[in-house]
Amino acid sequence: MKASDLMVKALEAEGVEYIFGIPGEENLDLLESLRSSSIKLILTRHEQGAGFMAATYGRLTGKVGVCLSTLGPGATNLVTPAAYAQLGAMPMLMITGQKPIKTSKQGRFQVIDVVDMMRPITKYTTQVVSGDRIPSIVREAFRLASEERPGAVHIELPEDIADESTTAQLLKPSVARRPIAEYKAISLAVDMIENAKSPVLLIGAGSNRKLTAKMLQELVDKTGIPYITTQMGKGVLDESAELFMGNTALSSGDFVHRVIERADLIINVGHDVVEKPPFFMEDDSQQVIHINFDSAAVDPVYFPQLEVIGDIANSIWQIKEKIEPQDNWKLKFDRDAKDAYIKHRNASEDDDRFPILPERFVREVRKAMPKDGIVTLDNGVYKIWFARNYPAYLPNTLLLDNALATMGAGLPSAMAAKLVNPDKAVIAVCGDGGFMMNSQELETAVRLKLHIVVIILRDDAYGMIKWKQANMNFDNFGLDYGNPDFVKYVESYGGKGWRIDATDELLPTLENCLSDPAVHLIDVPVDYSLNDETLNKTIRELSSKL
Repeated sequence: MKASDLMVKALEAEGVEYIFGIPGEENLDLLESLRSSSIKLILTRHEQGAGFMAATYGRLTGKVGVCLSTLGPGATNLVTPAAYAQLGAMPMLMITGQKPIKTSKQGRFQVIDVVDMMRPITKYTTQVVSGDRIPSIVREAFRLASEERPGAVHIELPEDIADESTTAQLLKPSVARRPIAEYKAISLAVDMIENAKSPVLLIGAGSNRKLTAKMLQELVDKTGIPYITTQMGKGVLDESAELFMGNTALSSGDFVHRVIERADLIINVGHDVVEKPPFFMEDDSQQVIHINFDSAAVDPVYFPQLEVIGDIANSIWQIKEKIEPQDNWKLKFDRDAKDAYIKHRNASEDDDRFPILPERFVREVRKAMPKDGIVTLDNGVYKIWFARNYPAYLPNTLLLDNALATMGAGLPSAMAAKLVNPDKAVIAVCGDGGFMMNSQELETAVRLKLHIVVIILRDDAYGMIKWKQANMNFDNFGLDYGNPDFVKYVESYGGKGWRIDATDELLPTLENCLSDPAVHLIDVPVDYSLNDETLNKTIRELSSKL
């Protein structure tokens, strides 16, 4: 058959539902093969949006999300999504076109070495030089993208190879089981936990995959050990529960860090070095158990005394089966830190000044969203407030990027979340800076008839950088800009726009938008002026007194 037809059949065999992207003339054979395929092409307005959608699909489903671009400038536009998926451990395949490689009459026009370009930011990158290689290349790409640690892979399909004929047959996926931890490591972990006086669970990004949430909940139910989450570990366990002690949204000095400092044993589950360190080791006075798919990457602030390497869910299950709750555990030692955190959070959340404070904004979004609703964040200072103040009740219901931490992903991520979960409420929270980097995808959302709500926190500046600039005692320079009329902007695409003029308007507006199936955009002026006072001063002063 035609090689492009074989490529599509190989993708179908891997269970691909969607391909997100923008085809170019080098992809036309593949596009024609897709026309009669079961795979749905989601035509986007920028390759970056396509890549973010594919990565988010992979993050939510555990299956490989697929995106498509042409050669040259189309391929270079996938670099940021590639890094986003690779650092964030999201399984994603990028397919790019290329000029004919056997004969070419166009010299080097638009030609760069895309395979080499992708090498540092993917798990696997290759050019298809023969249609006969397609089955093995596709199978290997999907295997590598989805196995631990998941990430980005890339296949370049040149125009002449896509058009050639091949008799190659598809390869069936092999049966693979992840290795499990050795029983002696499990026994040592159980001994360390039972002999500790104040153990605490720290749940990281690697826990937000597979069946880890179920096993961790069973361990917590049996032992009553309190738990903390990192930003990308949010929602693995219910954050409204009594045993949840907080999120490491700040690097240090928050109430939750008093809990970490007082623990004599940290059970660190799914730790990923791409996240900012949730704690710093200084010596052996504090014991750390590293439970993960892979061994620890040791550095000056992280050198665990025990490593339990293997499938995380199975490791937690083995520990849960062997462990017995101990009378010597002092699990209430951190109650005062939790109480102080709640008291401080409640006080700031009740503030009704306008423009709205981020703390109040986060509370209104939580009130409006159902338990299983999905909030996707772009990147900005509001991410700290969501990580810290937004209780996530279920895995993958607050999608934030604490790995590449790129701007521009919030809207495309919400669109992918809605495609994967059409019956769930989906809200994208974006700063005005990040939103405008991929705002054109509003047209895609309207065309797909997606019911999503996009909230723009507008401060007419690159707010996080401006905050840092002030903290470093630099003059205000180079970070302010103008914005369009966001209400008219979304309406020009066929969506519905809303503008908030008082803080108490936000919640009813949100509830109305969530009940009306359409693409909604809400323009919300935000006041970040108290960030420094709250995050850098008040919290640290209060927590230091505990």
